[in-house]
Formats: sequence, structure tokens, C-alpha cells
Amino acid sequence: MNENLFTSFITPTMMGVPIVVLIVMFPSILFPSPSRLIDNRLVSIQQWLVWLTSKQMLSIHNRKGQTWALMLMSLILFIGSTNLLGLLPHSFTPTTQLSMNLGMAIPLWAGTVATGFRYKTKASLAHFLPQGTPFPLIPMLVIIETISLFIQPMALAVRLTANITAGHLLIHLIGGATLALTSISTITALITFIILVLLTILEFAVALIQAYVFTLLVSLYLHDNT
Repeated sequence: MNENLFTSFITPTMMGVPIVVLIVMFPSILFPSPSRLIDNRLVSIQQWLVWLTSKQMLSIHNRKGQTWALMLMSLILFIGSTNLLGLLPHSFTPTTQLSMNLGMAIPLWAGTVATGFRYKTKASLAHFLPQGTPFPLIPMLVIIETISLFIQPMALAVRLTANITAGHLLIHLIGGATLALTSISTITALITFIILVLLTILEFAVALIQAYVFTLLVSLYLHDNT
């Protein structure tokens, strides 16, 4: 119980060398390339889920937007698998680090904005000044729209970081309370343990939902710029 509450969010090291790169690369092992003529059930389920998600997410895009299909599917698989692996005991979740989430959000957001300025220059510039704006409000609205544009990657990163971190903290606190109540009241400890199990199930859902929300928002930014 004397352990620091935020110890699980510290980047792990081995012999003084950060091993976060190995942890980030680990989820790719869970999605091997099929090498058989007939896939097994696990690979078939994975492919069906990827097909279903890509069909739903890319249905709103034109041909230019659909060229991002591999990027979007890789993104949702990476974030989802990383979030799920972070729920294992004594593991590390890279998506609890704001720096990593910003490292994903900023290049993707910049790519969508650059695509918009390349293929839809007039429409992209028109977002900074809504039609029918009174002349005295033009400078203020341009500043507001510019700020809202640059806030988008920050909102993406902060949303993912906050949701994953909050869930891990709740599991850590309730798990510690369950362990402490074991020697005090068995019934109370049992009730707390049931709450912990339910919260863990909820966190599995949150891990997948946050991966979907992050990718969906990137997809919507792309749709607005293609």
C-alpha cells in the first residue's frame, strides 16, 4: 500500500535503457500475416472484425479518403491491442503517456490538414471564415477557428490519455482497497472484489471504444479534408 499511485505509469527500463520501443512493437506479434491456404478460426475472426470495421469507417469516404484505409486499420488495431495488453498485471500501457498519444495525433492530423489544403484549398480556407460573417467579427472568428483547428490533435491525445489513465487508477485504488479489507471484513472485501471485476470488464470495453473513437475522429478529420 505504500507504493506510489503513479508507479505503473513510469516508463519501464532494463539495465537503465528504456524498453518502451519493444513494448510498442509487441502488439504486432498478435496479428501475424496468414501463411496458410485456409486460415484458422482466430485469424478468420480477426480478418472479419477488420473487414467489418473498415467497411463501417470508410463508407463515408471518397477514393482519396479510402487510400488511408491501411493507416486507419493499423491505427485502431495498434491502439486497441496496446490498451488491452495494458490491463494485464505488471504490464505497461504506452497510451497512458501523453507524449506518445501526441506523437500519433499530430502527424495524422497534420496529414489530413495538408491533404485538405492540397485537394480542397478553397473549402479548407473557407472553414476559417463562415459565410455571412459581419465584417467587424472577421478577425476574431479567424483567430477562434485557427485555435480550434490546432486544438484538434491535443484533444485527440488528451481524451485517450485521460480515459485510459483514469481506468487504470480506479483499478489500482479498488484493488488496493480490496486487499486491505481482506483482513478487516470478508464480506466487504468480497463486495469490493465484485466491483473490481465489473470495473475490469468495463475497462476492456473502454480500451476498445477509445481505440475506435480515436480512429473515428481521425477518419472524420480526413473526411472533412478530402
